Amino acid sequence: MNIPANLKYTKDHEWVAIEGDTATIGITDFAQRELGDIVYVEVETLDQTLDKDEVFGTVEAVKTVSDLFLPLSGEIIEFNEGLETEPELVNQDPYGAGWMIKVKISNEAEIESLLSESQYKELIGA
Repeated sequence: MNIPANLKYTKDHEWVAIEGDTATIGITDFAQRELGDIVYVEVETLDQTLDKDEVFGTVEAVKTVSDLFLPLSGEIIEFNEGLETEPELVNQDPYGAGWMIKVKISNEAEIESLLSESQYKELIGA
């Protein structure tokens, strides 16, 4: 299972890459394996400012639909439009081409609440 050390993680199985005041967010390799074949990613919160832990979208797999929770408060400034036609990118490359949104972080103190690689491995028993 792939759990890159340079990323932060959430208990809801999302990963966060922070560059300056922007966070790129997707779901982890563990999450995409648990969900199975992803057939649709919906994000209707583009250009909205949401609080940490609010639902920013959903991911639909063959068997289930799961909410996506925002790991950091901020404005959703970009959606990976490639997922509209190729949602399977989340399965194929969850940390690369399968990223979901970019957020302009409004409260950098919240970064401290994210999990490190080792904490996330402990959470999932890896």
